[in-house]
Amino acid sequence: MILLNVAMNHIADDTGSRSVWQRGSPIAELGIAFLREIVMRRSLLVALCFSVWTLLAAPLGFANGVFQSVRGEVTATVGTAAPVSVGPNQQVVPGTIVTTGPGAQTVIRFDDGHTVVLSENTEFRVTQYSFDKDKPQSDNIALQILKGAMRSVSGLIASRNHGAFSLVAPQATIGIRGTDFMVALVNPAYLSVLQGTISATNPAGSASFSAGANAMVASPTSLAVAIPASALPPSVASTFNNLSSVAIGTGAGAATGAASGGITAGMVAAGVAVVGVAAAASSSNGSGNAATTTTTTTQ
Repeated sequence: MILLNVAMNHIADDTGSRSVWQRGSPIAELGIAFLREIVMRRSLLVALCFSVWTLLAAPLGFANGVFQSVRGEVTATVGTAAPVSVGPNQQVVPGTIVTTGPGAQTVIRFDDGHTVVLSENTEFRVTQYSFDKDKPQSDNIALQILKGAMRSVSGLIASRNHGAFSLVAPQATIGIRGTDFMVALVNPAYLSVLQGTISATNPAGSASFSAGANAMVASPTSLAVAIPASALPPSVASTFNNLSSVAIGTGAGAATGAASGGITAGMVAAGVAVVGVAAAASSSNGSGNAATTTTTTTQ
């Protein structure tokens, strides 16, 4: 449309041809139709090229994790982008901050099979994630819980490289050894271990807890201590019951491929083919009959 406006202004300034190019005359209408055709086709081609560039800019199979299930209002944001609502099978990448609203819950599953269940009113961040099934030395999963409650179920990374996992909470950093555990932040932080062993570390020291244990970390400068289940606040006990009842699948690779929102070579090839056809159509029509007007609708 910018091209069309510039052309019309130029025509309007041409006083020598004003009678010929007067709006409504056959020649003027023919020129307008020709310019509109060029603008529409070139705009379509640019849009298609940009879409395929977006596909190619992401590595094939680039899906560190996916939202396996979503209930209620769950939003995600990366960097300075505005939070957007998410649904099942949408991707999760390093830097993603996930927030759940009242009554909401979501299950996030990573490539190595590691699974995170977020309770309502929770804010959670995927700080780093790196997994290659053939390169254990590259394993790294760093998570952060900012508020609320969650459950963490280990995948392949934790089973072969215990030191590659960390969950940072305001009161302590949690490490694992083949673990299924839960944490709730109500200041203090409460921990509950379903399987395996966890360690809670802060400047006051490190404490370990095995399956069946409950613990409390009063502050970032207090050592984590074991507590009986009866000492859990009712709200925390209820949250832990809900989190522990969520069925968790096993196995790695759940977040890879087109079925979980990844990009496949076939998808990229198809996009390139579409752009090629659009380019050919634009070229042939641009050099054809200028009096032909085509309306293209894209969905």
